[in-house]
Amino acid sequence: MDDRFNTAAGWVLAAGIVALGSSIVSGMYFHADSAEHPEEPGYFIEGAAEEGGADAGPDLGTLLASADAAAGEKVFAKCTACHTIDQGGANGIGPNLYGVMGKPIGGHAAGFAYSSALAEKGGSWTWEAMDEWLTSPRAFANGTKMSFAGLGKAEDRANVMEFMSTYGGAPAKPAPVVAEEEPTEGEDAPGAGAGPVEGAEAAAMESAGSMGADQPVPAGNAATNNDGATKVDE
Repeated sequence: MDDRFNTAAGWVLAAGIVALGSSIVSGMYFHADSAEHPEEPGYFIEGAAEEGGADAGPDLGTLLASADAAAGEKVFAKCTACHTIDQGGANGIGPNLYGVMGKPIGGHAAGFAYSSALAEKGGSWTWEAMDEWLTSPRAFANGTKMSFAGLGKAEDRANVMEFMSTYGGAPAKPAPVVAEEEPTEGEDAPGAGAGPVEGAEAAAMESAGSMGADQPVPAGNAATNNDGATKVDE
């Protein structure tokens, strides 16, 4: 019994020694303790550059022309954790926003401690400036204390500004951009192609060119009579 136990124990011990030795040898061979980076790290797949940028969507004037204050009030609910907007409302983490549209940037709410990044920005809260601020406060004024990431949808920003304008007014909105109409394919623009141009005197050759192909054009030296004409046999 003891011989069998000793034999089994010896085999187990030998197997352990072999396994430990193999681990040490393989680690030394493959540098397991110090991973090495390949000399050329893989390869890069170059994508084709897209022509033109992403569609910027409607301009600000067009968005504001159809902005909805009621929809903006729902989006503004995100702001109420830091701001009040009622007239005479108290400052919170952020300033009271009553009448902020059109007022100086970083100075409309008395008694509020604005960040130097915003107080030194300069200018006033125009529609364009407020749109940039709502898009990304940190991009508008790097160093601002406002931690809000911004509103990604242009329609949401327009609706919020429309809602804010109902509390204390706002400056005039920017006018929508009117796109120029391009002539349809096959249609000549004014002054293009053959034919007289309105307001321009037609030249003699142009007048002659406008006649039909079968219409005779009188020559400058045409005879005034045919008394001396010789008849040609047909």
